[in-house]
Amino acid sequence: MLEARLEQADLIKKVVDSIKDLVQDCNFDCNDSGIALQAMDNSHVALVSMMLKAEAFSPYRCDRNIALGVNLTSLTKVLRAAQSDDILTLKAEDTPDVVNLQFETSTNDRISEYDLKLMDIDQEHLGIPETEYAAAITMSSTEFRRICTDLAAMSESVSIDASKDGIKFSANGDIGSGSVTLRNNTTLDDKSKKDNVEINLSEPVSLTFSLKYLVNFCKATSVSSTVTISLSNEVPLLVSYDLGSGSYLRFYLAPKIGDEE
Repeated sequence: MLEARLEQADLIKKVVDSIKDLVQDCNFDCNDSGIALQAMDNSHVALVSMMLKAEAFSPYRCDRNIALGVNLTSLTKVLRAAQSDDILTLKAEDTPDVVNLQFETSTNDRISEYDLKLMDIDQEHLGIPETEYAAAITMSSTEFRRICTDLAAMSESVSIDASKDGIKFSANGDIGSGSVTLRNNTTLDDKSKKDNVEINLSEPVSLTFSLKYLVNFCKATSVSSTVTISLSNEVPLLVSYDLGSGSYLRFYLAPKIGDEE
């Protein structure tokens, strides 16, 4: 059976909220190393990949591999019953029809329990190849959201150019054009660390992406104060949020090619 206790139910709420507009139905794949999720959006342009390591839970028990097929809209409705500082415990049998969610206050004076019906989802698991990216930018997730949202008002697409001069986000649309350039900016001051921009570059990269998807990825801003954007020519962009304990939420987006809209 599966039993996984998470000190902060809020983490699951934020993760599900950030992916439910991209993916409707998906499997939570549970094994002894943790709970994973991988799914593509309907257009097969974007891929979401999440891993909650066993270390993020206390306790964590999973006796055999279990796939929990869930409709994310339904899961969101159940998760609304949890307060942000509630403790969440997930339970499921070895061949489950439902997953049991228990929300408990830290003072243990209120416990609520829900059973969510599971779905049989036939989902292909894609092998994501290990990629050595030519450019990786770690920055404030709030700043990344601001850039994507502002440029989305100008155009449907953004060009991302990484070079020794920094990283430039630029958009060109019917009402005009705009760009934001970031340069390396690292400080040891704890208060300012969240605003650091760290750029690692092995070769210049220039790619174009749909802003609609990037704005969607930015819904995960609430899960982490920083985000890492990894780029290489001719491979999907990786947008990665650190969830702590070795856990992560990652989004992959195929680049636009030529005049593709």
